[in-house]
Amino acid sequence: MEDCTIAFIGCGNMSRSLVGGLIANGIKPEQLLASDPDEGQRNSIAEQFKISALANNNEAIAKADVILLAVKPQVMHKIVSEIADDVKGTSKLIISIAAGVKLDSITEWLGESSAVIRVMPNTPALIQAGAAALFANKHTSETQKNTAETMMRSVGTAIWLETEEQMDAVTALSGSGPAYFFYFMEAMEKAAIELGLSEEHARLLTIETAVGASKMALLSSSDPAELRKQVTSPGGTTEQALNTFMKGKMDELVQKAMEAAKQRSIELSQSFDK
Repeated sequence: MEDCTIAFIGCGNMSRSLVGGLIANGIKPEQLLASDPDEGQRNSIAEQFKISALANNNEAIAKADVILLAVKPQVMHKIVSEIADDVKGTSKLIISIAAGVKLDSITEWLGESSAVIRVMPNTPALIQAGAAALFANKHTSETQKNTAETMMRSVGTAIWLETEEQMDAVTALSGSGPAYFFYFMEAMEKAAIELGLSEEHARLLTIETAVGASKMALLSSSDPAELRKQVTSPGGTTEQALNTFMKGKMDELVQKAMEAAKQRSIELSQSFDK
C-alpha cells in the first residue's frame, strides 16, 4: 500500500477510525483524502489527521486508487451513480461499508467490470478493536483483496466470507453484537446496584469483568464452553447463577434474537435493491 492513494467518501466515525488506524500503521497522511458535503465534518477530519478533505466526491475519486464508500445505505445509489463515470474502465477499487447494499447492485450502478468489495465492520473499530467481514466480486484482484484486508486489519481483525449471503449472519453477530454485550453489561450493573454496590463500583467491576473474560477467550486455546466449566465449581455461586440462566433458556433467547437480526438484515437488503 506504499503507493496507494485512498479516498473516503463520507467523513463520519467509521472513516475517522480507518484513517486513524491506517496512519497508526504507517500510511502517510498525504496518501489519504476524504470528501463530505458537510464543511464541519471536512474541517474536523482534516485538522485531526492532517489529510486533504474536499467538498466534491468526483475530485477526490479522480486522485484515488481505492475509494471507500462510508455513506448511509439510503443514499448509496445516488452517490454511486454520481461517481460511476469516474470509475468505469479504470482499475480503481471500490470498498463499501454500507449495510445491506449488495455487490450486484453496486456493480450494476458503477459498471459491470468494476472491482467492488463489500465490508461489514463494527463500532469497536473506533478504538481499533473492530471485527470485519469481507466479500469481493469476481472483478477484484488478489492485490486489491490484500489492500482491503490490510485496511480493515488496521482497526481490528478481518475475515473473508465464502458467500455474500453470510453477510446477514455477520450483521446479526459482530455487526449488532456490541449492543448485545452492552445490554448484558447494563443488566449486570443494574443488578449489582440492587445487591448493594455503588453505581461507580458496579460499573467498574462490570466493565473489567467483561474485558477480562474477553481476553481469556481470545488468548486461551479452550472454547467458551470449556472456559465456562473452568470457572464453575460444583455447588458454588457461579453454578447457581448459570442454572438460572439455563432455566430461563437464555441460549434459545439469544438464538431467536440473532435470527431476528439476520431476518431484518435480509429485509433491508431487499428494500435497498428495489
